[in-house]
Amino acid sequence: MRHIISILLQNESGALARVSGMFAARGYNIESLTVAPTQDPSLSRLTLVTMGSDEVIDQIVKQSRKLIDVVEVLDVTVRAHSECELMLIKLRVAPHAREAWEGLCAQHEMHVLETEGDLHCLRVAGTGTEIDAMVAELAAIGEVVELVRSGVAAIETGSAVLGARVLATAS
Repeated sequence: MRHIISILLQNESGALARVSGMFAARGYNIESLTVAPTQDPSLSRLTLVTMGSDEVIDQIVKQSRKLIDVVEVLDVTVRAHSECELMLIKLRVAPHAREAWEGLCAQHEMHVLETEGDLHCLRVAGTGTEIDAMVAELAAIGEVVELVRSGVAAIETGSAVLGARVLATAS
């Protein structure tokens, strides 16, 4: 089963390497990884997507908590959450497919970043499933020349905050 794990960790050199090294050493695959500083510049939030049974994910969470730079770990998948991924895509569209392409852009709220002849650079955000569907739709009307995806960013909905006690004491 697909799981989204959020890890709050010290924003220090080597912290990401220790987390990814733990995954590699135990044979866990990381399908997606996103990391950036939080509102507290001394902390970063790492969000990763991996596959595994509930038992495997429980082990990942427990082993991650033992790492020196890790402040908090949460399997976001088992809670109410919002997730989003960013995609940049270059699409070559023939003149006869322009109307279909413009319709897809409007339907999926894609932003045209640049157009050069029949080549268009687009930006779009959505869940991983939505992004996959958009790529398939775009490929059906044009040629996907290049694409890059950011990986998943996820946050628990409601009033819960990952590492709330840590963030409160740092203020």
